[in-house]
Amino acid sequence: MEAFSLNDALIKDIFHHARPLGHHENLKNLNLGFGFLYYGAVRALRPRHTLVIGSGYGFTVVCLALGIKDNGSGGLTFVDPSYALLRDGPFKTIGGTGQWDQPEKVHKHFKQFGLDGIVSHHKLKSEEFFAAYQASGLPPIDLAFIDGNHSYSDVRHDFQQTCRYSRKNTYIFLHDTNTFIRETIRHSGVNRWLKFLKQEKELFEVINFPFSSGVALVRLKENNVWEHLQ
Repeated sequence: MEAFSLNDALIKDIFHHARPLGHHENLKNLNLGFGFLYYGAVRALRPRHTLVIGSGYGFTVVCLALGIKDNGSGGLTFVDPSYALLRDGPFKTIGGTGQWDQPEKVHKHFKQFGLDGIVSHHKLKSEEFFAAYQASGLPPIDLAFIDGNHSYSDVRHDFQQTCRYSRKNTYIFLHDTNTFIRETIRHSGVNRWLKFLKQEKELFEVINFPFSSGVALVRLKENNVWEHLQ
């Protein structure tokens, strides 16, 4: 088994087929930007169960799942209802591209990166997914990436519910922490939620990377922190 997947050919395929959007990437020198951060976090933390909520073309899913593949163990749960901006409107999605409508197409998309058996897609809204979490038999969440609906209430909901099925030292990425104009007109609540988390120093450790669209990494410092977020 190869221990490192990220060669030039695969990185070119990621740019072409998984299309990073706002991850501080640079195609000219094959720099995946935050994608290397996602991959590296998985290699270092060795999560058994990784959760991704929302993705336009699967960039974060691919980068995280390649880390899982190279670790030789673990799985990734991908939740996205496959909304599209032109079809469903801006109140449901901004970055949605309707890529996840057909199971066969989804399987083929991730198979081209060698991710067979690692990525499991759930074509559900996040509230539907979390409502059935216990019944689904999924294990606790070790690492998560939240990039779904960006309204403040939705970001708060997705974070709270992720915490509910997590534990101490779970790490959670929050994408789009540096979208100033959208935040100003209240079209995104990611940074507002991040400011709240930064105030709860007993519960969360937070680092923000304010480049491109921005991404933050949050560590849960205690078990059952979701109880403090009700």
